[in-house]
Amino acid sequence: MFECLHWNSISHQSPEPKTFTLPAPMPKWPIGQGFATGKINLGELEVVEITKFEFIWCSYLTKNRRKGITFYKPVEIPDGFFSFGHYCQQSGEPFLGFVLVARELVLPGHKTAEALHLPALLKPLDYALVWSSNDGSEDSLYQQGYFWLPQPPEGYRALGFVVTNKLAKPDLEQVRCVRADLTEKCETYDLLLDTHSKSLNLPFRVWKTRPSHRGSLGRGVSVGTFFCSSILSVAEEQQQQQQQAVCLRNFDPILQAMPNLDQIHSLIHHYGPTVYFHPSEMYLPSSVAWFFESGALLFKAGDPVGEAIHITGSNLPSGGGNDGKFWIDLPNNDQGETIKRGNLESAQLYVHVKPALGGTFTDLATWVFCPFNGPATLKIGPVNYPLKRVGEHVGDWEHFTLRISNFTGELGSIYFSQHSYGQWVNACDLEYIQGNRAIIYSSKSGHASYPHPGTYIQGSQFLGIGVRNDCARSNFSVDSSVKYQVIAAGYLEGVVAEPGWLQFMREWGPTITYDSRTELDNLIRRLPVLVKSSVRNVFNKLPVEVYGEEGPTGPKEKNNWIGDER
Repeated sequence: MFECLHWNSISHQSPEPKTFTLPAPMPKWPIGQGFATGKINLGELEVVEITKFEFIWCSYLTKNRRKGITFYKPVEIPDGFFSFGHYCQQSGEPFLGFVLVARELVLPGHKTAEALHLPALLKPLDYALVWSSNDGSEDSLYQQGYFWLPQPPEGYRALGFVVTNKLAKPDLEQVRCVRADLTEKCETYDLLLDTHSKSLNLPFRVWKTRPSHRGSLGRGVSVGTFFCSSILSVAEEQQQQQQQAVCLRNFDPILQAMPNLDQIHSLIHHYGPTVYFHPSEMYLPSSVAWFFESGALLFKAGDPVGEAIHITGSNLPSGGGNDGKFWIDLPNNDQGETIKRGNLESAQLYVHVKPALGGTFTDLATWVFCPFNGPATLKIGPVNYPLKRVGEHVGDWEHFTLRISNFTGELGSIYFSQHSYGQWVNACDLEYIQGNRAIIYSSKSGHASYPHPGTYIQGSQFLGIGVRNDCARSNFSVDSSVKYQVIAAGYLEGVVAEPGWLQFMREWGPTITYDSRTELDNLIRRLPVLVKSSVRNVFNKLPVEVYGEEGPTGPKEKNNWIGDER
């Protein structure tokens, strides 16, 4: 159901939001090629990040003014560079985003066949009015918003929209369209506004956009603009998105804006978070070397006797896939119980460095290894039910990811992995312990990552039913700015030697033979009739990782090793 849209009067415009700055000044990064130089070469285009904006128009919804959206025009654009469109964000939030502006480069070796006779950038031929807050009329006492789509020449694409507070069409010099072969598809996500006009009752929706093909192999570059639509039919709206929503593509084969190894170490020293484990945590992290040296064993299908693992993992089978023929387990004795507890003193975090969003960002995917994942605790309303075995497994790999701008070297956000889910948290919403080093809270027993202390329910927060994830500060912590190892940076081609254990694609724990569903069913049978159905429905939607019957695979077998975060 649509909510009614309102807008600011001309005499009462929204104040400019504050620009967020990190707690500490940026360091001087080691010398490199293109990292943190302020500009990025995409082949035929050079792009610059603009974070200065001028207010154009603001809306808010009847029920909650904080959910309004404010639209801005980029300003202080360098000479010779051109914008693709305007920017928007939720009202009342500090400035966090950007738009890219571009200029054409004349560089030998980067020209496509089209570039031999067509420029990379051209002015639009015209503008088409997509939607207006007063249905195309200026007869109002209030400031109106008009949304315009640039009409590109044949063979070119528009990468954004222009917003005005007057009915007159924008100047054709405001934006540029991009030759189609320099773009690729993007997709809409994170619906920012869903409303309708007053008299015509036409829907109006605004989304953020991102490249459709993301991850370390993706070359799509977000330009920071938004996508909007005013179409009644959902099917037609989706078709319009597929036809019109595009972003830039990075044609630089060596991704010059990515950091070199010295710069990587400097980034980790400057931004490496401290990971806090719960005060009651029984299953702490360790280094992989300690895990092997303390007695973890390699098992082969059909052979009941395990083989000791070399401290570097050199005798682990490498490559291939998870074929079920090998796995790691603990010795079935007191030493196995000791290994389960981990060894905080030896613990270090393992960093995988990879390109993001076409090499305009660097992701520091940081892996935490715990020898054992403890049993889950269920929360059903006000009552907690500690489980005996559900959730237990040997070998637990969890991670968080720092996303850093290759334009400036600034931390933009951190991804907190939470079993099969996760969340991106902007830098302005993080907790910091020292300088620009954030805090990661690791949940009790399950080691999922969260940005703040508290109890998080995996299931239904509304019903208060699900698996508890308890987070708090304690004396158990690991400072990843000091205790870390860079384990992979594929784009550097051989500069980083990957450890032998990283090539082990099988499970880091055995398949457990107990039936976790039986333990849950026994619990549900003891519950009051009124809550049984709700509890069962919530549990049926939980990811299989929660039940822990199979050992986890290592970092290279995870989707985010090559792909983007979920």
